[in-house]
Amino acid sequence: MSPAGDPADETISAHPETVPLAVHDLTVAYHRKPVLWDVDLDVPEGKLVGVVGPNGAGKSTLLKACLGLIPIASGDIRVYGFPYEERRDLVAYVPQRESVDWDFPVSVLDVVAMGTYRKLGWFRRVGAKQRANALEALDRVGMADLAKRQISQLSGGQQQRVFLARALAQDARVYLMDEPFAAVDAATEEAIVTLLKELNRQGKTCIVVHHDLATVSQHFDWVVLLNMRIVAAGNVADTFTQENLEKTYGGRLNILNDAAHALSHVAR
Repeated sequence: MSPAGDPADETISAHPETVPLAVHDLTVAYHRKPVLWDVDLDVPEGKLVGVVGPNGAGKSTLLKACLGLIPIASGDIRVYGFPYEERRDLVAYVPQRESVDWDFPVSVLDVVAMGTYRKLGWFRRVGAKQRANALEALDRVGMADLAKRQISQLSGGQQQRVFLARALAQDARVYLMDEPFAAVDAATEEAIVTLLKELNRQGKTCIVVHHDLATVSQHFDWVVLLNMRIVAAGNVADTFTQENLEKTYGGRLNILNDAAHALSHVAR
């Protein structure tokens, strides 16, 4: 046990095991230029969380830092009270489509089956059970009939659904999604919304980087307003306000016009 007064005790108490994702004093810098600065965030369990902010605000960086994909300058990140490395099996990640090599010669089913590796073990072969789970995940996003197709033959919306299916195959408790709605067709957007609501009913926590202010109140019940630092975080009804949006976006007129439209939906 840590001695009395040990800073480790304070860290543990600050990140209880009931919190799906807890971030404390997080700072990330690229080439000595801060991208995230002194970020503190406790995400409540079972929420659909939208992370919004202007371009360059650090939204994608926040997800990548939580997953250990980029180095951090300082801070502490916990998943249900423990470092991510000890709870990585509880977390699924949907990256931006642009970050993936879609010319890699692999089938849709193989990509989704990769989501089972962490629980299966990297040196064990994917068996019939794992492939069945992968097919079920593909069916949930309307892609089962394309299971044998090469990923290079997919449209942008279909590619996004494949990564959603891969995340589903992991059967995680926390889902981190980076711009899943970006440049997708209407059918894929509807499929993503349906999936988010299904995960929400199951008590899962979904943290989604999102760019469309007009749909925040439709898709999410909790919101994080980010611009290098946390401007505000909480229930959409209390947090997604004109004042907080102005603080986040710095009075950019085109953005705030969209925000005014979005706020009219919250008020209804």
